[in-house]
Amino acid sequence: MSTALRPLAVVNPRSGGGRCGRTAAQTRSVVERSLGPIDLVFTEAPGHAVDLAHDACARGREVVIAIGGDGTMHEVANGVLEAGGATAVGYVGQGTGGDFRRTLGLTHRLDAYVAALGRGTRRLVDVGRVRYRAPDGSTRTRWFVNVLSVGMGGLVDDYVSRTSKALGGRAAYFWASARALVRCRRARLRCDVGLGGDRGEQRLESLMMAVCNGRYFGGGMHVAPMAEPDDGRFEVVSLDAPTKLAFALGSRHIYEGRHLESPGARHFGCDHIKVALEDESVRDHFLLDVDGEPLGGLPVEVDLVPRALTVLV
Repeated sequence: MSTALRPLAVVNPRSGGGRCGRTAAQTRSVVERSLGPIDLVFTEAPGHAVDLAHDACARGREVVIAIGGDGTMHEVANGVLEAGGATAVGYVGQGTGGDFRRTLGLTHRLDAYVAALGRGTRRLVDVGRVRYRAPDGSTRTRWFVNVLSVGMGGLVDDYVSRTSKALGGRAAYFWASARALVRCRRARLRCDVGLGGDRGEQRLESLMMAVCNGRYFGGGMHVAPMAEPDDGRFEVVSLDAPTKLAFALGSRHIYEGRHLESPGARHFGCDHIKVALEDESVRDHFLLDVDGEPLGGLPVEVDLVPRALTVLV
């Protein structure tokens, strides 16, 4: 196999509290026993994996493998999609959350990830194209493959990004969720919604709203049990409660997928949604999270692009 066509493994050495970087040589050896020679590069800063994946596509590589967490997968997918989406994406989960791999049915073991890469079975999945308000007030564009959320989810991921992962992903998310619960505020949201040729408006009072292509976020929260990443629609889930204590007590059901039974839950499908705040006083508390990455805030506009990304499963 020529060097130009070798699979490229993009490794985030900081994933998993640095474990991903420390075990990169062993991971490469195991992957190469299944795929043959690969090229391996390390990310050096946030956003670097986007550039590496984009360059790999431009050079004609057929496969790019994200080795790291959901953030690494998110960045690699963004690079591939910005380059036209012709390159297939593989995944070896070494990070905190592991949420999108749950939807894909990938078992969290190195041999299982490598078996999926070796089989080469390809699945075309939908993606979301997002226009959002960045912290500097400018409008920017991003892609997502799993879940976009606003409200408490954005606060949680802001804290997770600044929390030690030494105790593991679930502990990091638990601690971040406790901190976010103290700070979060309820928001009044105006949502312009489309599905197929139909258009409408939804007005919500919400502590957290998620636009879901995948089923899980937040380190295993089963936020959208009905979601399928290749069915041409997003599942929107909004959660509210009379008090923060009631919200915290009800939130424990998210891991079991039973939160939709609560009185404050709303659910609907869409392939387009625009979300805006009706109360500017909560802007600094109602933050945006895209595939586990804290990016900015509202307003946000999302369009579904069907079957735009090829994933090895």
